[in-house]
Amino acid sequence: MVKDYNKNNFQILFGKRIKELRKNKNLSLRELSQRCNLDYSDIAKYEKGEVNIQLSTIYELAKGLQISPKEFFNFEFNFHTD
Repeated sequence: MVKDYNKNNFQILFGKRIKELRKNKNLSLRELSQRCNLDYSDIAKYEKGEVNIQLSTIYELAKGLQISPKEFFNFEFNFHTD
């Protein structure tokens, strides 16, 4: 069974990836929020890994960043099943 730590770590890494993609587009949180119909404070929570993100939110972020949703998952992650 995968420990909760791994789930939280995955969420944090996913959030860092969102932030990286946003910064690569030179967008502020407010600019991205205007592009994708999400509140900027919610985007900040996703970037910090504080909130478990929904598929519909991934869709909105991809639309706002003008990228394929699969780009969010382009990061290294190792599963530990201890």
